[in-house]
Amino acid sequence: MELAGRIYDVVTREDNVTDEIREVVPTMANSREHSYWRSVVRLAALCHDTGHLPFSHAAEEALLPKGWDHERMTWEIIHSDVLGAVWKTMVPKPDPDHVGMLALGPRKIEKLRLDFAFSPWEGILAEIIVGDVFGADRIDYLLRDSLHSGVAYGRFDHNRLIDTLRVIPQPPREVGESVDSPGGEPALGCKRGGLESAEALLLARYFMFAQVYFHPTRLIYDAHLKDFLQAWLPEGKFRIGVQDHLGISDNEVLAAMASACNDPGAPGHDHAKRILTRKHFRVAQTRRPGDPAGAMRAMAEAAGKEFGEGNVRYGASPRRPEPPDFPVLDRDGRSVSSLSLSEVMARLPASRDEYVFVAPEIRKDARGWMNSRRDEIIKAANEGERD
Repeated sequence: MELAGRIYDVVTREDNVTDEIREVVPTMANSREHSYWRSVVRLAALCHDTGHLPFSHAAEEALLPKGWDHERMTWEIIHSDVLGAVWKTMVPKPDPDHVGMLALGPRKIEKLRLDFAFSPWEGILAEIIVGDVFGADRIDYLLRDSLHSGVAYGRFDHNRLIDTLRVIPQPPREVGESVDSPGGEPALGCKRGGLESAEALLLARYFMFAQVYFHPTRLIYDAHLKDFLQAWLPEGKFRIGVQDHLGISDNEVLAAMASACNDPGAPGHDHAKRILTRKHFRVAQTRRPGDPAGAMRAMAEAAGKEFGEGNVRYGASPRRPEPPDFPVLDRDGRSVSSLSLSEVMARLPASRDEYVFVAPEIRKDARGWMNSRRDEIIKAANEGERD
């Protein structure tokens, strides 16, 4: 919330808004509306993650009914009586639709099939919160997680970055189009002097994903947590009622896990014990350079058949997203693509680690078995894909 408010103040400051932008986004020229929209931006940033389950993203897809995710829960909470009572007390009174739209962003609103169209102004405000590059959510979680995990990877000069953010027309995209031709829709970008800070943010994200978020031990704890929750929750799913959602947090799950760990007859006992006594599954195989796509999945499936599916898990970091492309206000006043100025962004590496985990009790045998049959299993998987 604090970062979103700061970004809003910078990009709407009168001397940071060009006449070209004022023509395309008239609201930016109307200072009387700014107090309302600044409040909505801050509230949307504050509510952005209210729909998260205990332990955030861990196993979300498996633990909610079909068609539900944390963004849909966020929308429901923003429009619930719980927050409705809060909105009524505020001056200016926020429109819950505005708060929800900015909290989720255009892509998610469309995916949820909610009948709302974003104006250029609303699109920019949503980008302040959920943008792929400069969103306050991303800036905040990198700094916060770096601090609380005790690593330096997620740190970057966010103050310098925020000070250089601007609303800038998108540069020309068509092949052969003159660099002096009019650009496209306005978007959140940065001045040329902030490009290195933007690079540092993206590198910080890469390092955090590679070294923290998708560290193998963290991956397997997600798997054990999902297994425990599916055993402990009624019908293996979280309830989607707002009051039910708000009534369960990390604390209730941890208390249930501690109780199950000490009771061999409790649902999820084995999974709880593995988490709380650090008897988690260990890495038995890792993707090697040159391994074809799907090699580790094939290894996990083969090991599951040999040693029992309950003793084997597969885990992987996500595939590389498309390189970030945003407008940069160059020193000569032109809007330029970030990818044309930054080789760092164009060549940002991907963290693509894959693992086969097995129960520690069988690790030695399983690792030996997989090593002796590795080439055979991968070859068979490749031939199966070709067929």
